[in-house]
Amino acid sequence: MLERMENWRHRCRQGLETLGDTLRLYGRWWVARGWNSPRAWRSIGLGVAALALLLTLLRQPLADWFWPETRIQQLLDDGRRALAQGRLTAPDGDGARELFAAAAALDPDRRDVQDALVQTGQAALAQARRQMGAGQLAAARTSLELARQLQAPSAEIEQIERALLHGSREQDGVEQLLRDAEAAHLAGSLDDGPDSALPLYQRVLAVQPDRMQALEGRDDALSDLLARASGDANEGRLADAAALLQRVERYDPGHAELPAAKAALNAALEQRARQGERELARGRLAQAAESFQKVLAVGEDAAARRGLQRIAVAQAQEATRLASDFHFEQAEAALAQARALAPDSTEVAAAEQAVQRARDARQSMETLLSNTERERRLKRLLAQLQEAEAREQWLLPPGSSAYDRFKAAQALAPQDARVRRAAARIQPAARQCMEDNLRGNRLRAARTCLDAWQALAPSDPALAPAHRRLAQRWLAVGSERLGMGDTAFAAQALQQARQIDPGTPEIHAFAERVRSAGPGP
Repeated sequence: MLERMENWRHRCRQGLETLGDTLRLYGRWWVARGWNSPRAWRSIGLGVAALALLLTLLRQPLADWFWPETRIQQLLDDGRRALAQGRLTAPDGDGARELFAAAAALDPDRRDVQDALVQTGQAALAQARRQMGAGQLAAARTSLELARQLQAPSAEIEQIERALLHGSREQDGVEQLLRDAEAAHLAGSLDDGPDSALPLYQRVLAVQPDRMQALEGRDDALSDLLARASGDANEGRLADAAALLQRVERYDPGHAELPAAKAALNAALEQRARQGERELARGRLAQAAESFQKVLAVGEDAAARRGLQRIAVAQAQEATRLASDFHFEQAEAALAQARALAPDSTEVAAAEQAVQRARDARQSMETLLSNTERERRLKRLLAQLQEAEAREQWLLPPGSSAYDRFKAAQALAPQDARVRRAAARIQPAARQCMEDNLRGNRLRAARTCLDAWQALAPSDPALAPAHRRLAQRWLAVGSERLGMGDTAFAAQALQQARQIDPGTPEIHAFAERVRSAGPGP
């Protein structure tokens, strides 16, 4: 730039000297030839035109010569623009360093010109630091050399030089970490330990935070983790999906695909909760409990917690009923399930006391009777049972029916083969009794038969649909009576349905109708 300006000045001097010589020659000629000849006037016109052309061509160099302040300000403006754009130096002279140096050549003592050169040196130091952080060590050295030429502070230059030396030693280690990370990524080992892809990418970024290769590799690995999380959520492994999302969030909470993955998990949680409600409505308590527990494994959910409470109450009621028929092993199993679901429930505590009372009563009965007396009573009860069977008095009249005699015999000797054979004879009759009374809309009698059937064959798979049909019949009759204004009977029907099958789908809507019509249970 300095050389170009010196050339312009030299050309200006030559032009002015040429112009002076020409004017002197024309003056001598004019005097010699006469001022009023036509040829003289043509020569004067040509001289004026040449002078105008020369001034047009040399207007900028002349302006720089006579008004240097304007040129300096233009150089400063161009240099600041190049500095803002990050063009610290350029071979064609359009870099900030070259433009500011040209301004300094015109006026070396101007303070703003010297400040501009200092700013360029500081910008070169900052650029060197950025390039070093990104692992661009060669470019950082070039920027540092520019800062040295611009006389940036030597302490800062030495600090960066030491960091470059250290970085060059670490460069080989970083490259090896990157190769290991990419190999682990290809093998599918994303976050399985310190030698998997994501921890290795993190180690690279700890040394070089702007290393694009590591940033892109980590982003791709996190996308793969999110894909796994979506697959787990779709297949019902909700806790695994939630754990993967938490791991992704620890690495990069702003990952572009994270919101969509969270939305997919929330949708899967809602679907699982609805499935639990459907299973509970069908009386499939174990399956419903599993669904609600999967939801709660991800995080606290009020609806799922209430679902488990309802299941626990149903299990506690079942334990109480089984204990009353001296089926203690099955009662304990139901009670254990209820306790696991709701250990602090008052219903579970009441069921535990009921089971214990039944055990105490059974033990007292066994203790008071000798073996001879127990056998004598058992034979008498079995004989009475056969008489009731002969009269086909399976469940009625109360106290002397075949079922009542069977329960008494069962209390004395539940494992006796004769008692078991009696149960096998009575069970089909109890089932038929329930069906006959249900067809005749004698719902209380049907409930008695159903209870007998349950006591005789608690594991019969046909019991669950029988409970559902009886509960629905109670709701149907209760709805009819509610339409006639009999809210008291409707409330009793609702209570019966809840006791028989609390998972009946129609219970909730009918309970709302009873509640709207008046006070209920």
